[in-house]
Amino acid sequence: MSGSARAKSKTLTAWIAFLGGGLGLHRFYLHGLHDLLGWLHWPPALLGAWGLWRMDHYGQDDRLAWLLIPLFGLALVAGAAAALHAGLMPDARWDERHRPAGPPGHSGWPAVFAVIGALMLGATVLMATIAFSAQRFFEYQIEPAPQGQASP
Repeated sequence: MSGSARAKSKTLTAWIAFLGGGLGLHRFYLHGLHDLLGWLHWPPALLGAWGLWRMDHYGQDDRLAWLLIPLFGLALVAGAAAALHAGLMPDARWDERHRPAGPPGHSGWPAVFAVIGALMLGATVLMATIAFSAQRFFEYQIEPAPQGQASP
């Protein structure tokens, strides 16, 4: 069994992943603070947040910001995907992994609402991240012609 000996709630895991999965909070809930994968969520999320800060302070033409902001979007998408994974896992499989000695759990509608929210947020953020990245990529591919030269 992963994490501590306590039984873990599938519904609570889905909601933690939905609300704080970009920072790996769901992994800390399931496996404790010594979980390496939980800590690996932090660098992309913090770099992406720094990109948002740079965009706010230096404007839209900051090239480093447009490289960092998609990391924030991908961190949010990773959290939404974790919420989908936890929320859609069959109760029997969840119980086998996270509460083998405890009574069987029943997730019900709260887990479904977490999955619905994660799907909506994850899809929206993923589309926005792709659109932002593609727009910035193509903006920097088109460079203005040098001034003073006639076009052919």
